[in-house]
Amino acid sequence: MLPWSKLILDSVLRLYWSRRDLLVENLVLRQQLAVLKRRRRRLSLRLPDKFFWILVRRLWIGWREALAIVAPETVVRWHRAGFKLYWTWLSRHRVRVGRKQISRELRELIFRMVPENPTWGAPRIHGELQMLGFDVSERTVLRWVRRAPRNPEPAKRWLALLHNHRELIAAMNFFTVPTITFGVLYCFFIIAHDRRRILHFNVTRNPTGAWVVQQLHEAFPYRSPHQHLIFDRDVKFGLDVVAAVKSMGSEPVRASFRSPWQNGVAERWVGSCRRDLLDHVIVRDGRHLKRLLSEYVRYYHQDRTHLGFNKGTPAGRAAVRRGGAEQFLCQPRLGGLHHRYDLAA
Repeated sequence: MLPWSKLILDSVLRLYWSRRDLLVENLVLRQQLAVLKRRRRRLSLRLPDKFFWILVRRLWIGWREALAIVAPETVVRWHRAGFKLYWTWLSRHRVRVGRKQISRELRELIFRMVPENPTWGAPRIHGELQMLGFDVSERTVLRWVRRAPRNPEPAKRWLALLHNHRELIAAMNFFTVPTITFGVLYCFFIIAHDRRRILHFNVTRNPTGAWVVQQLHEAFPYRSPHQHLIFDRDVKFGLDVVAAVKSMGSEPVRASFRSPWQNGVAERWVGSCRRDLLDHVIVRDGRHLKRLLSEYVRYYHQDRTHLGFNKGTPAGRAAVRRGGAEQFLCQPRLGGLHHRYDLAA
């Protein structure tokens, strides 16, 4: 009885509707019937159907009551997607307003003036361009001056200085490793800057200044071949460590506060050690960690290629020359975490 009552009530209400609303409702119902008639296995709305409902939503306030084949939220989502596509297209094809872009010739001239006149600013360059007959604002010149490529020569000279003196520099640092029993082990290492070789490493639970001095004596029994030894401002590197470094003939160089980049070679080795080994194992105790580090140092020196050495290794691994269809031998390293490949004999 309820459906008949609803039908009679809807019919009475439609007697007071305007002719326009009845025509629009008839149109949208016929469109939905057309969609239902052409379906095969499942209901599918084509692009013209979506455009039809987007248009109806914008023109008729009662579109929700006549909609049956999809949810009203779906039509709203179609409208928002179309709005986004429209403004994307409009922003890409919009006619540019304002000043015209300067020519390529003028940009290259500005880029040429910047390195040739390092003391000139944008006002001087702007005045010189006016003398040459260019009609351009000083603000535009300033914007292109900031984009000008800088002279690479000072950076090249500084890089050459570092390359020529890196065999005189070494660095030392600590990093921590958690154990399976929730303890903390401290790993100490000394690394050379020339070939990034690990000169010495050890593991302890209680690092002190006296223990660090003992490690320095084990690494350099007589005199250190390095003129500079870099380390951070950790409390473990106290006055006794500084005195020990000076007694070995090296100059101690402390990094600034919160500046790990000043000891970048050591920090990069810590990151490599963690990514290659420590992030994939659970350390049992100090003896276990020392054995793992021994294997990793051997792999790091002999097998692991480095971008800084033109894909070579710190120990100088020689590249083989292939002559034909050889067989390749796979040798596991670090328990199978990494491998080395050689030609089979």
